Amino acid sequence: MIDYEALRKRLTMPLPGELAHNQMRAEPVGAIKPRFEHRLPPKPGSVMILLHPYGNDILFPLTKRPDYLGTHGGQISLPGGKAEAGETAIDTALRETEEEIGIHPKEIEVLGTLSRFFVIPSNFMVTPVVGLLNDIPHYTPDPKEVVRVLEGSVSQLIDDQAVRIKEIMAAKLFPMRAPHFEIEQEVVWGATAMILNEFRTILKELS
Repeated sequence: MIDYEALRKRLTMPLPGELAHNQMRAEPVGAIKPRFEHRLPPKPGSVMILLHPYGNDILFPLTKRPDYLGTHGGQISLPGGKAEAGETAIDTALRETEEEIGIHPKEIEVLGTLSRFFVIPSNFMVTPVVGLLNDIPHYTPDPKEVVRVLEGSVSQLIDDQAVRIKEIMAAKLFPMRAPHFEIEQEVVWGATAMILNEFRTILKELS
């Protein structure tokens, strides 16, 4: 189990950041490599790592996106999205969590934030927010944005064998050697895996 007060305190201190992110960074394989050129500054956004107790473990929801033609089609993500005008990073994470999976902001206790993360393909600067639910959640996924809700396990995330590597196709075009986590038979890679690895690094410090 997590000592939530210790976690709250740890999130106010210097964070692992890129050291943890880079351990899960996918690398292009072969001659065809993606190229990203952005003329505008990154758009602000937030995602939520929403913890809730379940028996002797702690779970957190992820969402599977619809399988559309685009950078993130069909991928596994943390609940979250683009900031609206005047929102803080925490405001955005709470609003998007309610919109995507139906958890009301008043039910969530915010513990802190992880390092901001630049998602290169979509030109987003994302702030991961760590929140806590004291009860088992009842998800109401938005059918336009979420194909299914799956749940990761903290005990599995911090397992020494949690990180795996395989070749995947990014955007159905680019072969990538991708460190990843496997959660409910789904491959969790890219930005989501990099964010989760920073959280994993912190949890392993505290365990």
